[in-house]
Amino acid sequence: MKKIIFALLGVMSIASIANAQKKTSGAIQFETTIDPAAMMAASGVKIPEQMAARMPSSSKSNFELLFNATNASYMPVEETEDSNGAGGGGGMGRMMRGFGGAGGNREYYYTFADKKLVEVFDLSDTTYVMQSGLKLNATAGLGFGGGMGRNQNDTTKAKAVAPPVIEVVKTDATKQICGITCNEAIVKSTKTMKILDMDRNVTEETHIWYTKELGFDFSPNPNMWTEGTVLAIEGRGTSTIAKSIEYRNVSTKDVTAPKKATPITEAEYKIKMENMMKRFRGNGNGRPGGAVVVRGFGG
Repeated sequence: MKKIIFALLGVMSIASIANAQKKTSGAIQFETTIDPAAMMAASGVKIPEQMAARMPSSSKSNFELLFNATNASYMPVEETEDSNGAGGGGGMGRMMRGFGGAGGNREYYYTFADKKLVEVFDLSDTTYVMQSGLKLNATAGLGFGGGMGRNQNDTTKAKAVAPPVIEVVKTDATKQICGITCNEAIVKSTKTMKILDMDRNVTEETHIWYTKELGFDFSPNPNMWTEGTVLAIEGRGTSTIAKSIEYRNVSTKDVTAPKKATPITEAEYKIKMENMMKRFRGNGNGRPGGAVVVRGFGG
């Protein structure tokens, strides 16, 4: 009898270890929904009725996080007729880049041990890799509507007159996302805007739902992170939420940044973008060499 009990305990122990190992790698599917009109309204921008009528009501895009015990990658995916293998995928396939020709879709690669994050993207037919990091960035992560293309003499439109004041509020609220318990952090961004020649405070709230059950740091928007693994970001007019999670083996190749990409610093990237925008604005009806689409992390 004792032998039988020890045998059962051994089987249970092995099953428990196997289950723990299984949950250290897998794939999480995310869906991002964007409502342009609501995003602009959240920034205090008044949209003319004719323009609002032409704007799309909303758009959706899909992203996939692959992770194993040491690394992770996050990139756009597209619907496919068949799965990309490795135990599923829900009819979604990764938009694998061909160097220099994949447009502006960004890929993000994490290494957990040193908490490093790199962005890989195409710009003017060159694939670059840029060191980045998870953070709460008031300008890149919270602001909507920007200022490009506005007539700076038009006082009927909202204009920020000072940097936003950021407040992070952790609540007791919880939410189940893909069977995982997530906690809530509310990021409040208060900006003083000049609207109709009057200074007004405009506050935007972004709800971040994160968990520590997965054991690594991540956010679908690297500029919108406070702690843990973020499985949902909800703001006015935009949301990104995990739709499914599948625990399975993930190869090291799928979560490792390409080695052939050209290194670029954030300062060099900023200069390149400023120069390209100057050429774009000065080119009238034309476009600068190499179309550029800069996309965020889906948040």
